[in-house]
Amino acid sequence: MQLNVKSVITIVVVVAGVAAGIYTMTTKPAPVSPAKTAGQLQPGAVMPPGHPPVSQGSQQAGSSSPDLMTMSPVHPPVDQGSGQETQRSGKVQRDPNARFTHFRVGNSNVKSIFVDGKITWVGTSSGVIRYDTGTDEFRMFDNRSGLLSNGVFYLDKLNGRIVAGTYGGGLSIYDHTLDKWENLNVPDGLADAFVYGVLEADNGDIWIATWSGANRIRGGNLKDRSKWDVFTVENTNGGLPNDWVYGFAKGKNGEIWFATEGGPARFKDGKWENWNHKTGIGAPFEKVKNDPQFGTDPSKFSSHHAQQKKEMGLEGIGVAYNPNYIISIVVDRNGVVWCGTWGAGLARFDGKKWRNYTMADGLPGNHIFTLHEDQAGQLWVGTNNGLARFDEDKNKIKVLTTADGLFSNAIFSMATGTDGSKWLGSFGGVTHLAGP
Repeated sequence: MQLNVKSVITIVVVVAGVAAGIYTMTTKPAPVSPAKTAGQLQPGAVMPPGHPPVSQGSQQAGSSSPDLMTMSPVHPPVDQGSGQETQRSGKVQRDPNARFTHFRVGNSNVKSIFVDGKITWVGTSSGVIRYDTGTDEFRMFDNRSGLLSNGVFYLDKLNGRIVAGTYGGGLSIYDHTLDKWENLNVPDGLADAFVYGVLEADNGDIWIATWSGANRIRGGNLKDRSKWDVFTVENTNGGLPNDWVYGFAKGKNGEIWFATEGGPARFKDGKWENWNHKTGIGAPFEKVKNDPQFGTDPSKFSSHHAQQKKEMGLEGIGVAYNPNYIISIVVDRNGVVWCGTWGAGLARFDGKKWRNYTMADGLPGNHIFTLHEDQAGQLWVGTNNGLARFDEDKNKIKVLTTADGLFSNAIFSMATGTDGSKWLGSFGGVTHLAGP
């Protein structure tokens, strides 16, 4: 489908390197506090091999400096020498009837989107954006606002408050009443300062996914240090297959599923079970080797990834392929587990066996960055090469790409609004797809 150009609204409003906006924009200055940095690690704490560096300055860990201003092709020239403070709040004007709207975020990646009523929260590698869809007002939060790290990987709501998992700055919790961020880091009990996910179990326990294992806070009292546990490969006797826990999903019967770099794991009734490529996860390399790949092989630049590949017997594969690397996970309303792999397609588990879907089955790409089930029970698959709407009942996959109106074909995050509209995060921007 070719999209009518008039239905695409590209907005540009600059927010400390993160932009969202339209043809015209109005802004207002916001108070700026001195930049904060991540606190010292707990005495005796040792970074695992290959751990990303934790920034000791104002720049977030694991990210290059973002653009100060992002402009659409028709934006008038901007004076770069004025020294004017970058916008941190303002209001955008957009066409409410447009099917596709693009919000640009500069040289930043959008790794998480969370919709809370009329408020859409956008987590980027330059901070958190709060966007009010009712008033079109936005506000930027970063390390000048109280975050310890600008790099945000995860957003959700916990006990009525927004939580942000960050790169190197631990877990940040926003108190709307006080307009203040509270930060929890390694000295507070976190297994690691890199946080990739948070989940509240049916029994009230809170789980936190980190680079160095998973935390469990029994009863959910984050203030009680005695209630904090850490689960690792070592202390679970391999039940947790890898210490890099990339996310969680809650099973139909309350069990907890873990996405790790060594395959998925399940924690149920105090017992662990895990799976990997040898037990059915991910398509074999021979099936996907001729399909388009995403970027370069990280094992060529990271000792951590190189070691992982060696342990999994993948040294001879020089492209971005690791079937055990689970980078997204969701359990649908029927209890079926879906896992997104790094180059080996989409894995489906019905409780007995795994089935893998790849480009040969109609997916636009084999790197599955995000999985999302909307309110209607529809499964959406964000890949390196487009967005797929997966209709299992009809055995049909519908694909959307930039040709249809997406900002980018690489979809890293997704959320559904209360009106059924879709929010899609990519490097450099967000697509808002109107309608269910």
